[in-house]
Amino acid sequence: MRRWIWIVVLLVVTPALASAQTSTEHHWYGNVFLAPGIATDGDGLGPTLHVGVGFDRFLHRGFGIGGEIGYAGAATAPGFGAALASVNGAYHFKRADKFVPFVTGGYSLLFRSATVNAVNFGGGFNYWFRDGLGFRLELRDHMAIRDTSAHALGLRIGLTFR
Repeated sequence: MRRWIWIVVLLVVTPALASAQTSTEHHWYGNVFLAPGIATDGDGLGPTLHVGVGFDRFLHRGFGIGGEIGYAGAATAPGFGAALASVNGAYHFKRADKFVPFVTGGYSLLFRSATVNAVNFGGGFNYWFRDGLGFRLELRDHMAIRDTSAHALGLRIGLTFR
C-alpha cells in the first residue's frame, strides 16, 4: 500500500516541479463535478453517484497531468460507498478554442475500511463560456485491477475554472 502512495505522490509532484515554462498561458485548471452512473461486479448493475473536485496541469502541447478526490457510492443507499482518489495523464486536443475535447486515463484508489486499486479511462470536453469559467462533460470508467469485471461508469457533469 505504501508503495502505491509514493508512486502517486511522485507522479503528481515531479512533473509540476520540472515544468519551467514562463508563458502567460494558464497552466492550472480546477473542476467540480457530479456524476450519475452505473456499477457492475459482473453479476448485475446498480445506479451510482460520484461527486468530486479535481485539477489539470498542462505540461506541453496539450499533454498534462491531473488529479481528483471525491466520494462514490450506491445512489440508492447514501453512505454505502467509498472515497475515490485518482492521478491521471491527459491530452487536450484544442486549447485555444471554446470547445476543448480531451482524453484521460490513470490510476484510482478507492478507500474506506479497505482499499481497491483501479485504473480509469475516459474522455469528454470543456466548453469555456468566458475566460476562466466553463462547462465540463466527461464519460469516465473505473475498472478494478484484480477483478476486471468490476466497473463503475459515470457521466460527469460539472464546472471547470482557471
